[in-house]
Amino acid sequence: MRPIRATALCVLITAGLAGCVTPGASRPEAHSPSGEATQAAQAMYTKGQFDQAAQAYLALAQQDPDHRDYYKLLAGEAYRQEGALDRAAPVVEDIRRSHLEGEDALRFDALRAEIALKNNDAKTALSLTGKPATRVSPQIDQRLAELRARAQAAAGDPWSAAQTRVELDGQLRGLDREQNRREILTLLTGMGNAELAARGNDLAGNDPMRPWVTEAEAQLGNVSRSPAVLDQAVGTVTGAQGVREGYKVPDKVALLLPLSGPLAGAGAAIRDGFFTNYVEAGHTNAPRPQVVVYDAGNDAAHAVAAYDKAVAEGARFVVGPLNREGVSAIFAKGALPAPMLTLNYPADSKNLPPAGANEFGLLPETEGAQVADHMADKGIKNATVIVSTDDFARRAGNAFKAEWQARGGTLANQVTLDANSIDFGAQLGALAVPTEDDASTSGVFISMKPQQARLLLPQLRLAKNNLPVFATSHVYAGGEDATADRDLEGVEFCDAPWLFDAQPGLPRRADLANALPATRGVAARLFAFGMDAWGLVPYIDWMRGHAGAYLPGATGQLVADQFGRVRRVLIWARFADGVAHPVAGSLELEAPATAPNVENGGG
Repeated sequence: MRPIRATALCVLITAGLAGCVTPGASRPEAHSPSGEATQAAQAMYTKGQFDQAAQAYLALAQQDPDHRDYYKLLAGEAYRQEGALDRAAPVVEDIRRSHLEGEDALRFDALRAEIALKNNDAKTALSLTGKPATRVSPQIDQRLAELRARAQAAAGDPWSAAQTRVELDGQLRGLDREQNRREILTLLTGMGNAELAARGNDLAGNDPMRPWVTEAEAQLGNVSRSPAVLDQAVGTVTGAQGVREGYKVPDKVALLLPLSGPLAGAGAAIRDGFFTNYVEAGHTNAPRPQVVVYDAGNDAAHAVAAYDKAVAEGARFVVGPLNREGVSAIFAKGALPAPMLTLNYPADSKNLPPAGANEFGLLPETEGAQVADHMADKGIKNATVIVSTDDFARRAGNAFKAEWQARGGTLANQVTLDANSIDFGAQLGALAVPTEDDASTSGVFISMKPQQARLLLPQLRLAKNNLPVFATSHVYAGGEDATADRDLEGVEFCDAPWLFDAQPGLPRRADLANALPATRGVAARLFAFGMDAWGLVPYIDWMRGHAGAYLPGATGQLVADQFGRVRRVLIWARFADGVAHPVAGSLELEAPATAPNVENGGG
């Protein structure tokens, strides 16, 4: 593991040299005879001439014996910045700690600890990096904490090292914070499933380690079964002037969407949903920002260009882009000049979002995992999995199996149906038929488009499989077609509540259907997605910092974790007489504690 970047430590040392820390008796006065030589040495250090600075400080140590230990400390730190700890070691050995005062003594401890770590002496490094007994500058505190974490890891205690880094996380910014976060997850995932689960089970509900353990478990392929209870809908508490708690909007928002090319239709549906909810917010007299739409195209280059143009033109917050390659490319820029809410996940979902970034997407993994939870909550123990070959079905099926097995369920059968075939008799005939005793605790999970599901269900019944069937939103065409959907009788599926006007407080789909084509059919999910994209803008910061806060959204109940990932809880519906109706009480207020691990990015 590499330490926090040298630039941060450069700030620490420069601050000390400049007198930002109260000098003790170990430091010379600015007007002392050696003052000009000290300033010259400091100038070399500031220019990055570390070796020359070290030599200058050593010369000063010989010339000014009253302050030799202080100058030797500066020489040792200069050698460290040069990357020459081996040259710093003999200098440090000759320093008398008792002749250093205040934070100079702690800087000496830190330098000794770093040399000890280089020599694989974790025990000594630990003894030198304890938490200071008195208040110290943030730079010293951060350096000691980072070295303590490295020493704990080197001593074979990754859990304590991770705890130290979690405490450090809130003090860091930019690339230092991103590096520290990667180290936390490396430490935790390296512990393995069993030990990580045991540690996590001992944590209190509000322990700051809990979200990190959950994230590490997700990266190891485990979907957490611990629910995050949603306590308070955002916007329900108002202040003295009628301002809703947590509501905060920037002056100018950029909306990055594909306005041309193969994704233009999806972009238009999202745009229409965004502005529909934006206009609705105006009816409450809530302040709203200026919104400018930019064409982000269908690839990474256009997405980055659109983001850069939006920022150059004054955008204070960016929504989009839609394609995951574009999200990845913008994240790769490093520090973001304007915070954002992406409309997809990056290609590498194991990396946490950079500072200022929030991720939101319609993920098939979310649906697959929630179907598994729903079936398990109904007492089903044995599942038959039948999925199509398309990407959505494949990813949903993988998430279902991961969550199902995490819940202790048994996979009785697994079948993959070609998206273009119509006769499934041979494959269905080969399915293991549950015994009479197992039938009451068995069910079928399917993920496929409506046309294929309408062919599957009658053939499934002909094969004498009358088990209850549960599905992803894939199975619903987004509108009433009682004749065609009669073959889906009894199938339960998860979907966006707005499709059924089941989420109070939002513009009704039924009222918009005649005026806006994007509210009809499968495009309605993208329209709902756009509605939620605007709905999250004023509240995303509040939601990240307040566990239990959620947005009653068009695509589900929305909750953001501390890393900026927005998760959805979908509604449940059931086909009856060919028409899909919401299941009573299915607008639940619980969500998985983590988003499913996303394979190959977002939807």
